[in-house]
Amino acid sequence: MKLGIVGLPNVGKSTLFNSLTKAGAESANYPFCTIDPNVGVVAVPDKRLDVLTEMYNSAKTTPAVIEFVDIAGLVKGASKGEGLGNQFLANIRETDAIVHVVRCFEDSNVIHVDGSVDPVRDIETINLELIFADIEVIDRRIAKNGRGANNNKLLAKEVEFEKRIKAHLEDGKPAITMDVTDEDEVKWFKEYNLLTAKPVIYAANVSEDDLADDGASNPHVQKVREYAKETGSEVFAVCAQIEQEISELDDDEKQMFLEDLGVAESGLDKLIKASYSLLGLISYLTSGADETRAWTIVKGTKAPQAAGKIHTDFERGFIKAEVVAFKDLIESGNMLAAKEKGLVRQEGKEYVVEDGDVILFKFNV
Repeated sequence: MKLGIVGLPNVGKSTLFNSLTKAGAESANYPFCTIDPNVGVVAVPDKRLDVLTEMYNSAKTTPAVIEFVDIAGLVKGASKGEGLGNQFLANIRETDAIVHVVRCFEDSNVIHVDGSVDPVRDIETINLELIFADIEVIDRRIAKNGRGANNNKLLAKEVEFEKRIKAHLEDGKPAITMDVTDEDEVKWFKEYNLLTAKPVIYAANVSEDDLADDGASNPHVQKVREYAKETGSEVFAVCAQIEQEISELDDDEKQMFLEDLGVAESGLDKLIKASYSLLGLISYLTSGADETRAWTIVKGTKAPQAAGKIHTDFERGFIKAEVVAFKDLIESGNMLAAKEKGLVRQEGKEYVVEDGDVILFKFNV
Protein backbone atom coordinates (compact mmCIF):
# COMPACT_ATOMS: atom_id res chain seq x y z
CA MET A 1 0.00 0.00 0.00
CA LYS A 2 1.33 3.41 -0.97
CA LEU A 3 0.05 6.57 0.73
CA GLY A 4 0.92 10.08 -0.46
CA ILE A 5 1.12 12.76 2.25
CA VAL A 6 0.06 16.24 1.10
CA GLY A 7 -0.52 19.55 2.84
CA LEU A 8 0.18 23.27 2.51
CA PRO A 9 3.42 24.71 3.96
CA ASN A 10 3.56 25.02 7.79
CA VAL A 11 0.73 22.59 8.54
CA GLY A 12 3.07 19.97 10.07
CA LYS A 13 3.22 17.67 7.03
CA SER A 14 6.97 17.01 6.98
CA THR A 15 7.15 16.71 10.79
CA LEU A 16 4.40 14.09 10.62
CA PHE A 17 6.01 12.24 7.70
CA ASN A 18 9.40 12.10 9.43
CA SER A 19 7.99 10.95 12.75
CA LEU A 20 5.59 8.35 11.26
CA THR A 21 8.27 6.71 9.17
CA LYS A 22 10.79 6.72 12.01
CA ALA A 23 8.28 5.45 14.62
CA GLY A 24 6.94 2.76 12.32
CA ALA A 25 10.39 1.51 11.48
CA GLU A 26 11.39 1.15 15.11
CA SER A 27 8.15 -0.15 16.63
CA ALA A 28 8.01 -3.27 14.48
CA ASN A 29 11.73 -3.91 14.26
CA TYR A 30 11.55 -3.49 10.50
CA PRO A 31 14.54 -1.93 8.77
CA PHE A 32 13.53 1.58 7.80
CA CYS A 33 14.50 2.05 4.20
CA THR A 34 14.73 5.32 2.36
CA ILE A 35 14.08 4.67 -1.29
CA ASP A 36 14.22 8.37 -1.90
CA PRO A 37 14.61 11.30 0.54
CA ASN A 38 10.80 11.63 0.52
CA VAL A 39 9.84 7.94 0.71
CA GLY A 40 9.64 5.83 3.87
CA VAL A 41 8.57 2.23 4.31
CA VAL A 42 6.81 1.40 7.56
CA ALA A 43 5.79 -1.94 9.07
CA VAL A 44 2.14 -2.43 9.96
CA PRO A 45 2.04 -3.33 13.69
CA ASP A 46 0.25 -6.67 14.13
CA LYS A 47 0.47 -8.47 17.49
CA ARG A 48 -0.82 -11.68 15.89
CA LEU A 49 2.54 -12.07 14.11
CA ASP A 50 4.43 -12.15 17.43
CA VAL A 51 2.12 -14.85 18.78
CA LEU A 52 2.49 -17.03 15.66
CA THR A 53 6.26 -16.49 15.52
CA GLU A 54 6.52 -17.85 19.05
CA MET A 55 4.12 -20.75 18.38
CA TYR A 56 5.99 -21.90 15.25
CA ASN A 57 9.42 -20.77 16.44
CA SER A 58 9.78 -18.98 13.10
CA ALA A 59 13.25 -17.90 12.00
CA LYS A 60 11.85 -14.69 10.48
CA THR A 61 8.84 -12.40 10.94
CA THR A 62 7.67 -10.25 8.03
CA PRO A 63 4.91 -7.70 8.66
CA ALA A 64 2.78 -6.05 6.00
CA VAL A 65 4.23 -2.67 5.00
CA ILE A 66 2.99 0.74 3.98
CA GLU A 67 5.02 3.06 1.78
CA PHE A 68 4.65 6.75 2.65
CA VAL A 69 5.52 9.38 0.06
CA ASP A 70 6.03 12.94 1.26
CA ILE A 71 4.64 14.90 -1.68
CA ALA A 72 6.27 18.32 -1.89
CA GLY A 73 5.38 21.30 -4.03
CA LEU A 74 1.61 21.12 -3.66
CA VAL A 75 0.76 24.81 -3.15
CA LYS A 76 -1.73 27.26 -4.62
CA GLY A 77 -0.92 27.48 -8.33
CA ALA A 78 1.00 24.17 -8.39
CA SER A 79 -0.93 22.96 -11.42
CA LYS A 80 0.34 26.06 -13.23
CA GLY A 81 3.96 25.48 -12.19
CA GLU A 82 4.06 27.26 -8.80
CA GLY A 83 6.08 25.65 -5.99
CA LEU A 84 7.63 22.48 -7.39
CA GLY A 85 4.99 22.59 -10.09
CA ASN A 86 4.13 19.36 -11.84
CA GLN A 87 6.80 17.37 -10.03
CA PHE A 88 4.20 16.49 -7.38
CA LEU A 89 1.86 15.03 -10.00
CA ALA A 90 4.05 12.04 -10.87
CA ASN A 91 4.53 11.22 -7.18
CA ILE A 92 0.86 11.46 -6.29
CA ARG A 93 -0.41 9.47 -9.29
CA GLU A 94 1.37 6.33 -8.07
CA THR A 95 -0.33 6.33 -4.65
CA ASP A 96 -3.36 4.27 -3.54
CA ALA A 97 -4.72 7.00 -1.29
CA ILE A 98 -3.90 10.54 -0.17
CA VAL A 99 -3.23 11.55 3.44
CA HIS A 100 -4.08 15.25 3.59
CA VAL A 101 -2.55 16.98 6.63
CA VAL A 102 -4.60 20.02 7.65
CA ARG A 103 -3.72 22.51 10.34
CA CYS A 104 -6.27 22.62 13.16
CA PHE A 105 -4.08 24.32 15.81
CA GLU A 106 -3.59 28.01 16.65
CA ASP A 107 0.01 29.14 17.20
CA SER A 108 1.17 32.71 16.63
CA ASN A 109 4.76 31.45 16.27
CA VAL A 110 3.90 29.31 13.24
CA ILE A 111 2.78 31.56 10.40
CA HIS A 112 0.03 30.18 8.16
CA VAL A 113 0.66 30.63 4.45
CA ASP A 114 -2.78 32.29 4.07
CA GLY A 115 -2.61 34.30 7.29
CA SER A 116 -5.23 32.43 9.35
CA VAL A 117 -6.21 28.89 10.39
CA ASP A 118 -9.05 27.59 8.20
CA PRO A 119 -8.71 23.86 7.42
CA VAL A 120 -11.64 23.71 4.96
CA ARG A 121 -10.16 26.58 2.93
CA ASP A 122 -6.80 24.74 2.93
CA ILE A 123 -8.46 21.50 1.78
CA GLU A 124 -10.23 23.34 -1.04
CA THR A 125 -6.98 25.05 -2.09
CA ILE A 126 -5.28 21.70 -2.62
CA ASN A 127 -8.40 20.05 -4.09
CA LEU A 128 -8.56 22.83 -6.68
CA GLU A 129 -4.98 22.13 -7.78
CA LEU A 130 -5.78 18.43 -8.14
CA ILE A 131 -8.98 19.24 -10.04
CA PHE A 132 -7.04 21.50 -12.47
CA ALA A 133 -4.52 18.71 -13.05
CA ASP A 134 -7.37 16.22 -13.71
CA ILE A 135 -9.08 18.59 -16.16
CA GLU A 136 -5.82 18.71 -18.15
CA VAL A 137 -5.76 14.89 -18.31
CA ILE A 138 -9.40 14.75 -19.43
CA ASP A 139 -8.89 17.51 -22.03
CA ARG A 140 -6.05 15.52 -23.60
CA ARG A 141 -8.23 12.40 -23.64
CA ILE A 142 -11.13 14.25 -25.29
CA ALA A 143 -8.80 15.68 -27.96
CA LYS A 144 -7.27 12.26 -28.68
CA ASN A 145 -10.49 10.20 -28.70
CA GLY A 146 -12.53 12.89 -30.42
CA ARG A 147 -10.57 12.37 -33.64
CA GLY A 148 -11.94 8.85 -34.16
CA ALA A 149 -15.32 9.20 -32.42
CA ASN A 150 -17.31 9.87 -35.60
CA ASN A 151 -16.64 6.38 -36.96
CA ASN A 152 -16.51 4.45 -33.69
CA LYS A 153 -19.53 4.08 -31.37
CA LEU A 154 -17.42 2.97 -28.38
CA LEU A 155 -15.04 5.94 -28.76
CA ALA A 156 -18.03 8.28 -29.08
CA LYS A 157 -19.45 6.81 -25.84
CA GLU A 158 -16.10 7.34 -24.10
CA VAL A 159 -15.85 10.97 -25.27
CA GLU A 160 -19.36 11.63 -23.89
CA PHE A 161 -18.25 10.11 -20.57
CA GLU A 162 -15.08 12.24 -20.54
CA LYS A 163 -17.16 15.37 -21.14
CA ARG A 164 -19.37 14.44 -18.17
CA ILE A 165 -16.28 14.05 -15.97
CA LYS A 166 -14.96 17.43 -17.16
CA ALA A 167 -18.27 19.17 -16.34
CA HIS A 168 -18.26 17.52 -12.89
CA LEU A 169 -14.68 18.72 -12.23
CA GLU A 170 -15.46 22.22 -13.51
CA ASP A 171 -18.21 22.39 -10.89
CA GLY A 172 -15.39 22.11 -8.34
CA LYS A 173 -16.29 18.53 -7.40
CA PRO A 174 -13.67 15.76 -7.05
CA ALA A 175 -13.99 12.79 -9.43
CA ILE A 176 -14.53 10.40 -6.49
CA THR A 177 -18.02 11.90 -5.97
CA MET A 178 -19.16 10.88 -9.48
CA ASP A 179 -21.67 8.07 -9.80
CA VAL A 180 -20.04 5.59 -12.20
CA THR A 181 -21.83 2.24 -12.66
CA ASP A 182 -21.73 1.43 -16.40
CA GLU A 183 -19.22 -1.40 -17.04
CA ASP A 184 -17.30 0.45 -19.79
CA GLU A 185 -17.25 3.67 -17.78
CA VAL A 186 -15.92 1.91 -14.65
CA LYS A 187 -13.06 0.48 -16.77
CA TRP A 188 -12.21 3.86 -18.36
CA PHE A 189 -12.46 5.68 -15.04
CA LYS A 190 -9.81 3.36 -13.56
CA GLU A 191 -7.54 3.85 -16.60
CA TYR A 192 -7.60 7.66 -16.25
CA ASN A 193 -6.07 7.36 -12.75
CA LEU A 194 -7.43 10.78 -11.79
CA LEU A 195 -5.95 12.44 -8.71
CA THR A 196 -9.35 13.44 -7.32
CA ALA A 197 -10.62 9.86 -7.74
CA LYS A 198 -8.21 8.70 -5.03
CA PRO A 199 -9.63 8.11 -1.54
CA VAL A 200 -8.54 10.68 1.06
CA ILE A 201 -7.70 10.47 4.76
CA TYR A 202 -7.61 13.82 6.56
CA ALA A 203 -5.01 14.09 9.32
CA ALA A 204 -6.24 16.94 11.50
CA ASN A 205 -3.07 18.28 13.12
CA VAL A 206 -4.07 19.51 16.59
CA SER A 207 -2.29 20.77 19.70
CA GLU A 208 -1.42 18.37 22.53
CA ASP A 209 -4.44 19.60 24.55
CA ASP A 210 -6.88 18.42 21.87
CA LEU A 211 -5.44 14.94 21.52
CA ALA A 212 -7.12 13.18 24.48
CA ASP A 213 -10.68 13.64 23.11
CA ASP A 214 -9.58 12.98 19.49
CA GLY A 215 -10.19 16.63 18.59
CA ALA A 216 -13.90 16.47 19.56
CA SER A 217 -13.77 19.87 21.31
CA ASN A 218 -11.79 21.52 18.50
CA PRO A 219 -14.14 23.46 16.13
CA HIS A 220 -11.61 23.22 13.27
CA VAL A 221 -11.60 19.39 13.51
CA GLN A 222 -15.42 19.36 13.52
CA LYS A 223 -15.43 21.33 10.25
CA VAL A 224 -13.01 18.86 8.69
CA ARG A 225 -15.21 15.93 9.80
CA GLU A 226 -18.32 17.55 8.28
CA TYR A 227 -16.44 18.22 5.04
CA ALA A 228 -15.10 14.64 4.90
CA LYS A 229 -18.60 13.15 5.20
CA GLU A 230 -19.49 14.51 1.75
CA THR A 231 -16.79 12.42 0.06
CA GLY A 232 -16.82 9.41 2.39
CA SER A 233 -13.30 10.27 3.59
CA GLU A 234 -11.71 9.19 6.87
CA VAL A 235 -10.53 11.72 9.50
CA PHE A 236 -8.27 11.27 12.49
CA ALA A 237 -6.77 13.76 14.95
CA VAL A 238 -3.01 13.76 15.35
CA CYS A 239 -0.43 16.00 17.00
CA ALA A 240 2.65 16.03 14.75
CA GLN A 241 4.72 17.46 17.59
CA ILE A 242 3.78 14.59 19.92
CA GLU A 243 4.37 12.04 17.14
CA GLN A 244 7.88 13.45 16.80
CA GLU A 245 8.49 12.90 20.52
CA ILE A 246 6.99 9.37 20.37
CA SER A 247 9.28 8.44 17.47
CA GLU A 248 12.31 8.87 19.76
CA LEU A 249 11.03 6.34 22.32
CA ASP A 250 11.18 2.54 22.50
CA ASP A 251 7.97 0.48 22.65
CA ASP A 252 7.56 0.37 26.47
CA GLU A 253 8.29 4.08 26.92
CA LYS A 254 5.94 4.86 24.03
CA GLN A 255 3.05 3.04 25.74
CA MET A 256 3.66 4.86 29.05
CA PHE A 257 3.90 8.20 27.25
CA LEU A 258 0.56 7.63 25.46
CA GLU A 259 -1.11 6.57 28.73
CA ASP A 260 0.15 9.74 30.46
CA LEU A 261 -1.44 11.77 27.66
CA GLY A 262 -4.71 9.83 28.01
CA VAL A 263 -4.40 8.60 24.43
CA ALA A 264 -5.17 5.01 23.41
CA GLU A 265 -3.06 4.79 20.25
CA SER A 266 -0.40 6.65 18.31
CA GLY A 267 -1.00 8.65 15.13
CA LEU A 268 0.63 5.89 13.10
CA ASP A 269 -1.80 3.29 14.50
CA LYS A 270 -4.76 5.59 13.75
CA LEU A 271 -3.51 6.22 10.23
CA ILE A 272 -3.01 2.51 9.49
CA LYS A 273 -6.54 1.70 10.75
CA ALA A 274 -8.02 4.54 8.69
CA SER A 275 -6.19 3.49 5.52
CA TYR A 276 -7.14 -0.19 5.85
CA SER A 277 -10.77 0.82 6.44
CA LEU A 278 -10.86 3.33 3.57
CA LEU A 279 -9.24 0.98 1.05
CA GLY A 280 -11.17 -2.08 2.27
CA LEU A 281 -8.03 -4.04 3.16
CA ILE A 282 -7.50 -7.04 5.45
CA SER A 283 -4.53 -9.28 6.32
CA TYR A 284 -4.26 -13.04 6.24
CA LEU A 285 -1.33 -14.83 7.86
CA THR A 286 1.06 -17.65 6.94
CA SER A 287 3.30 -19.30 9.51
CA GLY A 288 5.96 -21.99 9.71
CA ALA A 289 9.51 -22.67 10.89
CA ASP A 290 11.02 -20.48 8.16
CA GLU A 291 8.76 -17.43 8.37
CA THR A 292 5.61 -15.91 9.86
CA ARG A 293 4.16 -13.29 7.55
CA ALA A 294 1.17 -10.97 7.05
CA TRP A 295 -0.25 -10.55 3.54
CA THR A 296 -2.46 -7.58 2.71
CA ILE A 297 -5.42 -8.20 0.39
CA VAL A 298 -8.67 -6.47 -0.53
CA LYS A 299 -11.71 -7.60 1.47
CA GLY A 300 -13.68 -10.10 -0.63
CA THR A 301 -10.61 -11.73 -2.25
CA LYS A 302 -11.03 -15.44 -3.01
CA ALA A 303 -8.48 -18.06 -1.95
CA PRO A 304 -6.66 -18.52 -5.33
CA GLN A 305 -6.12 -14.76 -5.74
CA ALA A 306 -4.97 -14.48 -2.12
CA ALA A 307 -2.48 -17.29 -2.84
CA GLY A 308 -1.30 -15.32 -5.88
CA LYS A 309 -0.05 -12.59 -3.51
CA ILE A 310 2.62 -15.06 -2.38
CA HIS A 311 3.50 -16.30 -5.87
CA THR A 312 1.71 -16.46 -9.22
CA ASP A 313 2.35 -20.24 -9.28
CA PHE A 314 0.24 -20.59 -6.12
CA GLU A 315 -2.73 -19.04 -7.93
CA ARG A 316 -2.15 -20.88 -11.20
CA GLY A 317 -1.86 -24.32 -9.60
CA PHE A 318 -4.26 -23.74 -6.68
CA ILE A 319 -5.75 -26.99 -5.31
CA LYS A 320 -7.09 -26.00 -1.88
CA ALA A 321 -6.44 -23.89 1.21
CA GLU A 322 -6.08 -25.26 4.74
CA VAL A 323 -7.63 -22.52 6.87
CA VAL A 324 -7.98 -21.84 10.58
CA ALA A 325 -9.08 -18.58 12.21
CA PHE A 326 -6.27 -16.98 14.27
CA LYS A 327 -8.51 -16.87 17.37
CA ASP A 328 -9.37 -20.60 17.08
CA LEU A 329 -5.71 -21.53 16.59
CA ILE A 330 -4.56 -19.58 19.66
CA GLU A 331 -7.38 -20.91 21.85
CA SER A 332 -6.49 -24.47 20.77
CA GLY A 333 -2.79 -23.96 21.58
CA ASN A 334 -1.40 -25.40 18.33
CA MET A 335 -2.40 -26.58 14.84
CA LEU A 336 -2.71 -30.25 15.82
CA ALA A 337 -5.15 -29.46 18.65
CA ALA A 338 -7.14 -27.16 16.32
CA LYS A 339 -7.39 -30.02 13.77
CA GLU A 340 -8.57 -32.44 16.46
CA LYS A 341 -11.33 -30.00 17.40
CA GLY A 342 -12.39 -29.76 13.76
CA LEU A 343 -11.48 -26.06 13.54
CA VAL A 344 -9.17 -26.42 10.53
CA ARG A 345 -11.11 -26.32 7.25
CA GLN A 346 -10.24 -27.39 3.71
CA GLU A 347 -11.46 -24.59 1.43
CA GLY A 348 -11.71 -24.47 -2.38
CA LYS A 349 -11.56 -21.86 -5.13
CA GLU A 350 -14.72 -20.01 -4.06
CA TYR A 351 -13.63 -19.43 -0.46
CA VAL A 352 -13.50 -15.73 0.47
CA VAL A 353 -10.52 -15.09 2.76
CA GLU A 354 -11.26 -13.46 6.13
CA ASP A 355 -9.08 -11.11 8.17
CA GLY A 356 -6.84 -13.13 10.49
CA ASP A 357 -7.15 -16.41 8.60
CA VAL A 358 -4.02 -18.54 9.07
CA ILE A 359 -3.61 -20.34 5.75
CA LEU A 360 -1.54 -23.11 4.21
CA PHE A 361 -2.03 -23.26 0.44
CA LYS A 362 -1.82 -26.55 -1.48
CA PHE A 363 -0.93 -26.14 -5.16
CA ASN A 364 0.45 -28.09 -8.08
CA VAL A 365 2.21 -26.56 -11.09
